[in-house]
Amino acid sequence: MNSIIRKTFGGLKLSYIIKQYIFSALIFFIMYSLFTAYGKEIEISVLLWLIASALLYPYSRFIYEMSVEYIFGNNVFIVSIFLLLILKIITMYICWSMAIFVAPIGLIFLFFYHSKEEKEAEKNNKE
Repeated sequence: MNSIIRKTFGGLKLSYIIKQYIFSALIFFIMYSLFTAYGKEIEISVLLWLIASALLYPYSRFIYEMSVEYIFGNNVFIVSIFLLLILKIITMYICWSMAIFVAPIGLIFLFFYHSKEEKEAEKNNKE
């Protein structure tokens, strides 16, 4: 069981995780503020969705970034900084709000990727 957790949740660099959790916390507080605006109490299902999205966001963002890198490769696009910022914010929100559905794909990918690396390391050690 420990191996599964290490290969999935521990599969990303710590600096990447910290950076993504900072953005996730920012989005969480914005969304929480929007849902509790005008003094209304937040429903437990909405609160659970907010918390789950906040916790799973780095893995959702990882899948998004891998997909974009696969599609666009190392190409460079020259666009307005304003347009780039708007697109970045939109994609961050989409990744955050859909994290419950997208993050499991990222976790499965990380598990198989690190399992493959582990097998290759064992194979190289035997040689």
